[in-house]
Amino acid sequence: MTQDTLLRQITDYANRADPYPLYTELRKKPVRQEGDELFVVSTYWEIKSLLHDPRISSDARNLSPGAAGTLLQEEEASSLPPAFLRLDPPEHDRLRRMAMRPFGPPETPRRVHNMRGELARIVTDLIDGFGDRRQVDIVDDFSYPFPVTVICRLLGIPREDEARFHSWADIIAAGLDPDPGERRRFTQQARTELGMYLSGLIDERSGAPGDDMLSELVTRHGPDGQMTRMEVLSTAVLLLIAGHETTVNLITNGMLTLLRNPDVLERLRNDSRLAVPLVEELLRFEPPVQLLPQRTTLADIDIAGTTIPEGASVWLVLASGNRDPKRFPDPDRFDPDRQDIQHLGFGSGIHNCFGAPLARLEAQLALTELAHRLDGPRLVEDPPPYRQNAVLRGPRHLNVAFDGLRTRGRLFGT
Repeated sequence: MTQDTLLRQITDYANRADPYPLYTELRKKPVRQEGDELFVVSTYWEIKSLLHDPRISSDARNLSPGAAGTLLQEEEASSLPPAFLRLDPPEHDRLRRMAMRPFGPPETPRRVHNMRGELARIVTDLIDGFGDRRQVDIVDDFSYPFPVTVICRLLGIPREDEARFHSWADIIAAGLDPDPGERRRFTQQARTELGMYLSGLIDERSGAPGDDMLSELVTRHGPDGQMTRMEVLSTAVLLLIAGHETTVNLITNGMLTLLRNPDVLERLRNDSRLAVPLVEELLRFEPPVQLLPQRTTLADIDIAGTTIPEGASVWLVLASGNRDPKRFPDPDRFDPDRQDIQHLGFGSGIHNCFGAPLARLEAQLALTELAHRLDGPRLVEDPPPYRQNAVLRGPRHLNVAFDGLRTRGRLFGT
């Protein structure tokens, strides 16, 4: 298998259901050059090093002209400024600190913890909604609506508007898959409508703030000042898209993995405490974000015997690093009892996923209750159909048959 074909095969939809043999081949050379200005990094320690290296930029404006066309897909045209995910220090640090203040430590350390009861109610209501059916699509019926409902509650979207928000989220999420043509127009229309809706909410919360994250982003002053209107908009859209999409895949990949490992499913059904280590192993074994293609070098970097020149496009294959046998013994085995699991599922360094505590809790609650409530669950199709996107990899549908619903679980005592 040549260097020229490996990356193409990894991004080819034909290999979406199981890219891991390709990652094994990829790791034979930790840093591979694909063309003149594209470098793929696939091994754990090299990826970890670059994620912490200040010479690696997340700002696409630092790409050389020749490397700018190497991204997996073009960014959607947008009137919003880049979210902090796409920026470097010091702007990244300023905006991330401001976004974190109403979301988590150190200023609001219990916001996610205090959502536990509400998250549990959303989970049980969605499963109750399966009704008398004996087959459901875990994606459409559960793992898509759950996190977007959570984000609605977090941002303070009025209950009567949640259905509209769900619709925009579905369209924008579908637009993340590489599919040119009519879908692009609908995606951009949904982004525009979402931006206008959020802009109206910002006006409303500026005059009458509530106890929600959007109100705090709009009104709070701190050491870094106050977010501009456009910064609030781009942060809110980031929460919707990045937070929603990764959690959908985390839950769906988790249920698929449990159904393929019925002994672990049975353990979780009988002991909800397994959920915490199980989700950590899941983030290693089937991470919702497989690779990061939006990185570039601010200087020449020597790593693993290869020099990556300044301005080159760097792809960090997180999912490959998570299966690196030099870091994890027996890496292709799903083992929730695994020790020392410093995975790359949420990235690392300054861009480590700031919504990780919420995503972890959502996945723990969701998988625990699905394991408890579904009686005799089994896959209808394996492998299931996957989404087109190679970055945010997960099933587009996960049809599961079962014999009925059991009574509600305890969900960690809630």
